Order: sequence, then C-alpha cells, then structure tokens
Amino acid sequence: MTPFPLKIVTPDGIRFDGQAEELIVRTTTGDMGFLAGHVNCCAPLGMGRAMVIVDGVKRYGACIGGMVSVINGTVSLVPTTFEWAEDIDVARAERSYERAQTVLHNKQSTDTDIVLAKARLRRALVRKSVGTSK
Repeated sequence: MTPFPLKIVTPDGIRFDGQAEELIVRTTTGDMGFLAGHVNCCAPLGMGRAMVIVDGVKRYGACIGGMVSVINGTVSLVPTTFEWAEDIDVARAERSYERAQTVLHNKQSTDTDIVLAKARLRRALVRKSVGTSK
C-alpha cells in the first residue's frame, strides 16, 4: 500500500507522527477509513477503536472525541484522548466502569452525576475493549 503522512495529536502531546498505509476511526456517524490520496475532508470523532497500519503492521488505539481531517493528502487525527492498546491499563478501565455503574444504580445520583457516569462508562468500555485486544 502507498503510505501517507499521519499525525495523531492530543492535548497531552503527539501520539504518532509518521507514514501510515491505512487509518480507520470511529466518527459520530460511523467508521471512516483513510488511504493515500483521500479527498480533503473533516469529521467529528466519536468513541471507539482506531486502527492504524504502519509498515504492514496493525496497531490499535482507544480514540475518544475530537476530529479527523485530510488536507492535501496529510491526515490529522486530533482526538480528545488517544491511548495505544499496549498502554491501556485494563484494570484501571474496569475500576472506572464499576464506579460509573455504582453512580448509575444509586437512586440519590443527580442528573449531572448520571450524564457524567454514562460518559465514563462508555470511555471505560472502549478502553477495556481495545486494551484486551492487544
């Protein structure tokens, strides 16, 4: 496959800056794939697994929020949070999942508590899924 420039940048710094053969990410409307020569575009990211092929090797990451864009052949992935599968602490994600479940099942939880717990639950599920598929 023909490589293309890919940069993955979060508020915490650069997660990847190099050549990739393919990128698949979850947008707010479904999965979107990128190859060399992709048309210019911009899309908001949802929560899900990202797959990047570099030198013929697939790498996975948990990609949450943000945006992806293609400008003149360069793909920029700018998620709110991005963790490579090998860096995910699955036990920590499990604890976060359990804390969210506790809030959701607590009759004393406020509407705000519930909204935040649902978001935490979704993030934990993505991280657990990606982290266990290393």
